[in-house]
Amino acid sequence: MSEASFLRLLTFAALLIHNTISGTEWYNSAAYTECKASPEAPLYGGGILPDLARAVETNNETAASSPSYVLDNLATGTHYAFSCWVKIRGSEEAVVKARLATGNATIRCIGTALARSGCWSFLKGGFVLDSPPSDTSVLYFKNAGNRTAEISIASASLQPFTVEQWRAHQEENIRRTRKRVAAIHVVDSSGKPVSQAAVAVELVSKGFPLGSAIANTILDNPPYQAWFLERFNTAVFENELKWYATEPEPGQENYTTADQMLAFAQANGIALRGHNIFWEDPIYVPSWVRNLTGDPLERAVESRVSSLLGRYKGEFTQWDVNNEMLHYNFYEQRLGKNASARLFDAARRADPLATLFMNEFNVVETCDDDLSTVDAYVLRLNELVQRAGAPLAGVGLQGHFSRPNIPLMRAVLDKLATLGMPVWLTEVDISKKIDLETQGNYLEQVLREGFGHPAVEGIMLWTALHGGRCYQMCLTDGELRSLPAGSVVDKLLGEWQTRAVTGTSDEYGTFSFEAFLGEYRVRVISGNRSAESTLSLPQGNETKRLSIRI
Repeated sequence: MSEASFLRLLTFAALLIHNTISGTEWYNSAAYTECKASPEAPLYGGGILPDLARAVETNNETAASSPSYVLDNLATGTHYAFSCWVKIRGSEEAVVKARLATGNATIRCIGTALARSGCWSFLKGGFVLDSPPSDTSVLYFKNAGNRTAEISIASASLQPFTVEQWRAHQEENIRRTRKRVAAIHVVDSSGKPVSQAAVAVELVSKGFPLGSAIANTILDNPPYQAWFLERFNTAVFENELKWYATEPEPGQENYTTADQMLAFAQANGIALRGHNIFWEDPIYVPSWVRNLTGDPLERAVESRVSSLLGRYKGEFTQWDVNNEMLHYNFYEQRLGKNASARLFDAARRADPLATLFMNEFNVVETCDDDLSTVDAYVLRLNELVQRAGAPLAGVGLQGHFSRPNIPLMRAVLDKLATLGMPVWLTEVDISKKIDLETQGNYLEQVLREGFGHPAVEGIMLWTALHGGRCYQMCLTDGELRSLPAGSVVDKLLGEWQTRAVTGTSDEYGTFSFEAFLGEYRVRVISGNRSAESTLSLPQGNETKRLSIRI
C-alpha cells in the first residue's frame, strides 16, 4: 500500500469513528478557568437541557433561592456531560456545587465552580447513573460558602453520550495523541527505491510513562523484579524518599534503601519520579521538625533540599516538591506565605533539569471536597507560578478513587489542560473497601480516561507490593498471581503498545504504518542485502520518515 493510500485509509477510519456518534454531538473539551464579564454560549447549544428540563426556583439547602432543573427520564449507564456559567450575589466568592437528586439518592457533586460576584465562572462536570432513576430527577446548586448568597446560572447544557460514544472519543484521542504514522523508505546504494523489501519493526521502549510505585520489598526479590520489569517503564518510591524515612532524627540521614532501589532502576532502564521533598500534612513531617520554627526550621528545610537533591541530582526526572498544599500548610504557617515558592526555587537550584510538581488528592477523584476543587487547584498553581514566580511546571493528581465519576474526571482534566502544563496521574488506585472484581472494572475506567486525555502525560499506579498487601489495591497476590486489577493492567498494556510490525516496501520503496509512540528497531531485507536502524516516534502530527540504504 502506498503512503498516500495508507493516509487516506487512516482519514476514512477517523471519519468512521466520528460517525459512530451519529445523531449527537462529538464531545466538546472546551473549558475556561478565568472569570468572564459575560458567559460564553452553552456547549452543544444546551444539548438536551432545553427539551428535557423544566427550570424552577428552589430553596434546596440554601437560604436564598437558586435555579434548579427538573429532568425527566434520565437513562441508566449514559454518560451525561453538564456545564454552565455561575455568578453569585451577596458574597465576594464561594464554591458552588451542582448536585443531582434522583429518587431516594443524591449525587452530592457533579461539578463545581469558584463563583464570584462580579463575573461569570465556568462549571463543568457530569455524571453516570448506575441504577435506574425515578421518572423525574432534580439538578440543583448548593453554595458551599455563604448560605445567603444568591446563585445565578447561565448557558446551562446537558449532553448525553452512550458508553460506545464515550469510548469512541477516547479511542480517537488515543490515535491522535498516543500514536503516529511512520514511513520507511528503502533505497539502494545509488539512492533508487527498492520495492518488495521485507520490513520488520520491533518495539524497544514505550513512549508513554505508565508505571507503579515500588517499595523496599522489590529488593532481593527476583520474581517480583521480573514481574515488574515485564510491565513497567517508570517507577516511584512509595515511602523511601520521604523526609521521615531519610532523616528520622536531626542529622541522622540514611539513604541506604533508597540507594539500593535507585540502583535497581538504573540497572534496568526504569525512569523515576521523586516523591516527595516536602509534605504539608503535619502528621508526616518528621517529629523533630514539627518542633522547629523560624530560623532553625529554615535551616532544616534548606538542608533537606541540598541533601536529597544534591545526592540524587539528575537521577529523578520529576519531583513532587510539596505534597497536599491545598489541604495543609505546615510550612507556610511557620515560614510565611511565600514559603512554598521558596521551596520550589530551592529545588530548581539544586536540580535544574527535573520537572517540579505540585501533588494533590481529591481533585480528580471527586468534587465534593471543598478544599481541593479543580478551581482551587488552578488558583493555587497560578498564584505560585504567575504571582510568586515559582518554577512549578507539572500538575500531579493522586487519583485515589472510590467509585469514579468518569464524566467529572474528563471535565476536571479539561480545565487543568488550560494551564498548558503536563498533567500526571501520580498515585492511581481504587479503594480497598470495594470488592476485587469491581476494583478492576473501576480501574479500567480510570486508566482509559487518563490515557485517552491529551493533557495527561504519565500515569503511575500506587500498587507497591508488600507480601500480599498494598496501600489500597494490589495487582497480584503474594505469589504474583494476577488479581482482577492486575488483569486489567495487563490487558491495557498489551492494547497500548505496538510490539511488532511487518510488511514490504511498495513500488516507491516505501512502507507506511501507524504505531504507538516509542523507540523502535527497524530491519530491512532485500535478497541477500540487509540493514538495521532505529526509529524514534515522539508525539507529532506529521509523518515520521526514515530512509534506510541497503
